[in-house]
Amino acid sequence: MTASNIWKKFRLYLQLIRFEKPIGTYLLLWPTLWALAIAAEGNPDRWILFVFICGVFLMRSAGCAINDYADRDIDRHIARTKDRPLTSGQISEKEALAVFAALSLAAFALVLTLNTTTILLSLAGIILAASYPFMKRYHYLPQVHLGAAFGWAIPMAFAAQLDALPKQAWLLYVANIIWSTAYDTMYGMADREDDLKVGIKSSAILFGEYDRAIVALLQFLFVLTLILVGRDLGFGTFYYYALFVASLFLIYEQIMIKKREPTECFKAFLHNHWVGAIVFAGIMGHYYSV
Repeated sequence: MTASNIWKKFRLYLQLIRFEKPIGTYLLLWPTLWALAIAAEGNPDRWILFVFICGVFLMRSAGCAINDYADRDIDRHIARTKDRPLTSGQISEKEALAVFAALSLAAFALVLTLNTTTILLSLAGIILAASYPFMKRYHYLPQVHLGAAFGWAIPMAFAAQLDALPKQAWLLYVANIIWSTAYDTMYGMADREDDLKVGIKSSAILFGEYDRAIVALLQFLFVLTLILVGRDLGFGTFYYYALFVASLFLIYEQIMIKKREPTECFKAFLHNHWVGAIVFAGIMGHYYSV
């Protein structure tokens, strides 16, 4: 194989893992940083921080690979996904599975440098990541499964930093599941017509005409759960100011999805990157202001 062919294949692998579309990495990274910051009171162990940042990138990339494998016969019927490397035939099914396995093993190798509790939790994390893409065939709430998979780094972060799983870890985990269900429902609203055509299940289809109202309820519960986290930890005004700003961003997302236009729904989904960043700023602001 020539150098040009190797580079072409490498670029296809980068497309497979959505390297040029980092939103998934951000949405996985922010809750991980929330957890590390809280577990370490604003000053996480540097090696643990490195492991989790690398792990976020590796597992999100692995998730994209297994997702495209699961959806290889569906993506060709959807305009937004029909040109992806696997469904368009530019790479093989075996290659996609090999990429998933290699990235998962690399992430697991990093986790092996941490304590036993974190290693055991990581095994459940791999199962969640590998099973999520297939759930849309069996039930209408794959978004909840996504939230469980995306948020599993939260208990892992507490375990790595404290070798314990306090109540706040699970509250934060629940908050992330609620948030993920809300923003991925907006993503589902953007794809609803295509999903109905090919028979894919999603919360956007399940909620129907009540989609905006249920997303608003989920956003409210997300903020409420973060308030409970802050109360339990004795957080100060900086944190609550951040939650207020994050709430304004969530309200703006409601305005964006008002007409249910696919492009605007997708933009609202992308907008959640800023919500995660603001919450993280509030957590760090608390620790560095006391």
